[in-house]
Amino acid sequence: MIDIVSILDSQEHVNIEVKEAGGGIPNSIWETYSSFANTFGGTIILGIAEDKETKKFIPTGVRNPQQMLSDIWNTLNNRQKLNSNILLEHHVYKIEHDGMPFVIIEVPRADRRDKPIYVGPDMFKGTFKRNHEGDYRCSAEEVKSMLRDQADTPQDALMLENLLITDLNQESIHRYRIMFNNLKPSHIWTKLGNDEFLLKIGAAKKSQNDGRIHPTLGGVVFFGDFITITDELPNYFLDYRERLSPDTRWSDRVSSGDGTWSGNIFDFYYKVIDRLTADVKKPFQLDSSLQRIDDTSVHRCLRECLANALIHADYYGRRGIVIDKEFRKVTISNPGTFRIGIDEAIAGGISDARNGKIFNMFALINVGERSGSGLCDVYHIWETHGFKKPDLVETVNPDRITLTLRIEQDDRNDGINDGDGRNDGVNDGVYSDLKKTENRVYTHIKKNPALTAAEIAGVTGLSKPTIERAISGLKKKGYIIREGSTKTGKWIPQK
Repeated sequence: MIDIVSILDSQEHVNIEVKEAGGGIPNSIWETYSSFANTFGGTIILGIAEDKETKKFIPTGVRNPQQMLSDIWNTLNNRQKLNSNILLEHHVYKIEHDGMPFVIIEVPRADRRDKPIYVGPDMFKGTFKRNHEGDYRCSAEEVKSMLRDQADTPQDALMLENLLITDLNQESIHRYRIMFNNLKPSHIWTKLGNDEFLLKIGAAKKSQNDGRIHPTLGGVVFFGDFITITDELPNYFLDYRERLSPDTRWSDRVSSGDGTWSGNIFDFYYKVIDRLTADVKKPFQLDSSLQRIDDTSVHRCLRECLANALIHADYYGRRGIVIDKEFRKVTISNPGTFRIGIDEAIAGGISDARNGKIFNMFALINVGERSGSGLCDVYHIWETHGFKKPDLVETVNPDRITLTLRIEQDDRNDGINDGDGRNDGVNDGVYSDLKKTENRVYTHIKKNPALTAAEIAGVTGLSKPTIERAISGLKKKGYIIREGSTKTGKWIPQK
C-alpha cells in the first residue's frame, strides 16, 4: 500500500500519475494504464489535483469511491475498451487521509507475453509508453518490437530463405570451429561438415520449401558480413570507442562498418574483449604450475557484460550496440528493453534471452552465463571490491539498456583494489574475518535486531539478494542466530 503523505510532499514522478477525478474516472487514466504496463509499471492516484504553477499536489478526495472502484473493474474487463486486464484485486483499492477517500491503481509491468497493452480496438493507435514527459503514443516500430518479444520463438531463430551458407563469412566460421574443437576435442560435432555443424548450433535451418540449408537470423548476425547483416537488419551497428584521456577524441575504435573486418558479433567480441579489460589490475597470483594468473573476477564480469549486450540486444532496434571505455569507466549500451523486470534481472536466477540461438552459439565456446546470474554476479563482485555501484538504466523512445561500470572505489570505501582479492576487513573497523558487506549488515543488526533483509537493503542501498548472502555468511560464521519466525522474530548477535 502506498504512502499518500510522501506522495503529497513530492512532485509527479515518472511512475506516479495523479488525477483530480472530481467528475468521475477521467478517460486519460487508461492511456496511463497502458503506458505503465508497457514500460516499468507505476501508480495512478485518483483524488489529487496538481497546481500548474507551483507543481504542488493538492488533495481533493473522490466522491463515491465504491462506485468508482466498480467502474474501474468494469472498464478493465471490457475488451472494447482495453485489450487485456493484468491487474489483480489487490492492485486496485481505496485509502483515506485526513478524512478524504482516494482510489489507488497500482499497475505492474506487464509480462512480455501480454504486451502490448492498448486502449481501444487498434493496437497501433492505442498503445502507449511512459517517459519523463508523461504518456506518449507508441510508434508502429515500438509496437512491432513488443510483438516480436511476445513470441516464444526467439527473434534470431528466423530462417532467411533468401540466403545460403555461402553468404556467411567462412573465415569467421573457421575460427569458431577451431575454438569449439579446442574446447571440446571429443565432441561428435567436431567431425561434421560445415552445413551439418551450423544446423546443430542453431546458425542454420533446412527449408521445407526447397530442401536447402539457409542461415537463421542469429547465424547471419553471428557469422555474416556487415553488408549481408544490414541487408536484413538496417539498424545493425557495433561500435567500441576508447578514450583514456579527456584531451583526445578516441584513442582506439572498432566499428562494424569500417570495412577492415567482417562486422559480425563473433569477431567483434574477440576484437574488443582484450581492449575492454586491458587496464584492469591483475594481482600477483600463481596457479599450481607456478604460472601467473592473469584472470580476475572483474575481468570475467566485463566479459559477461559484453556477452550479455550481444545476446540480449534487439537487432531490429535503433542505434546499435555501443561500448564506451574511459579511464576506470566502461559503458555498455544496447537496443531493446528487459524481457523481465529490472529487479529480477539484477537478483539473478531468471534467464529470458531475446536471441536464444546467439546465446547457444556463445555458450558452446564458453562465453555467456546460462543460469541468469550474470548481472547478479556483477553487482556482488563490484560490491566485494568496494567499487561504485553499477548503474543500470532502461530507457524508452528508443528502447535501450545502458550499463555503466566504474572500476574505482566508492568514496565510502577504503583499502580495496580491483584485483581478485577479497576484502580483508582491515579498514572496516569491525571484524577482520568478515567481508565488507557482512560487516555492514552485522552493524545494522546489532543496532536493530528486528530488521528484515528487505529493510536492511533499504537502509544500505544494496540489493536484497546481496543482503541475504551476507546474512547467510554471518550465520555460517556464528555471528548471528535467528529467534522466532521470519516476519515476527529477531536476530541474536553472538559477538
